Amino acid sequence: MERNIIITGAAGNLGKQVVSKFKREGYKVIATILPDSEEEVEEADDVYEVDVTSEESVAEFAKEYQLQYGEVDAIGLLVGGYANGGIEDTSVQDIEKMMKLNFFTAFNMVKNFLPVFKKADFGTFLFVGARPSLQPADGKNVVAYALSKSLLFQLADYVAEEVKDSKIRSHIFVPSIIDTPANREAMPEENFSEWVSPAEIAEAMHYAVNTPSLRNMTFKLYGGV
Repeated sequence: MERNIIITGAAGNLGKQVVSKFKREGYKVIATILPDSEEEVEEADDVYEVDVTSEESVAEFAKEYQLQYGEVDAIGLLVGGYANGGIEDTSVQDIEKMMKLNFFTAFNMVKNFLPVFKKADFGTFLFVGARPSLQPADGKNVVAYALSKSLLFQLADYVAEEVKDSKIRSHIFVPSIIDTPANREAMPEENFSEWVSPAEIAEAMHYAVNTPSLRNMTFKLYGGV
């Protein structure tokens, strides 16, 4: 029986690892990339250009997806962004930008695909949280980022409550710092051994999707701890 997964932000460092992992495990991978970005996701079965910050764009994609594929087993909500800045250094515009990238991208997908999950009575949302949203000592210097990511925890909880009598699940994965070339360049003095690799997160996501007994879990992936 064919298993489908949608992965947003599939062209990123984490996205490519998640695509690769699920592809190796026999899933049909449907990836989304930014319109006109010329991004490539070579291992995906199909690639759609979708602006997941746009409610209208995601609604159109959801309709097209159902026509082409019908059901979906899991959705990896991987689009996001990062910004430094404490309270006094953070503007409303900074918060709006982070909200758009980290929260609305996930909310738009949940809103439009939750009915697809409900119709089939199964499906798993995979959210990517952030440790600064859970630990104020880490969040005080990345306020806009931490605030926007904190809403994902609440959204995951709301989904879990709404579908608690079904086979629909929502999991949230909380890395410390993801070990990517961009992060290494930005923080060259840090201890990279304490970071979490994209491959480790991809493994955790696959495990969560394929373990039905796990319901609405928070996976804390803190490397070196």
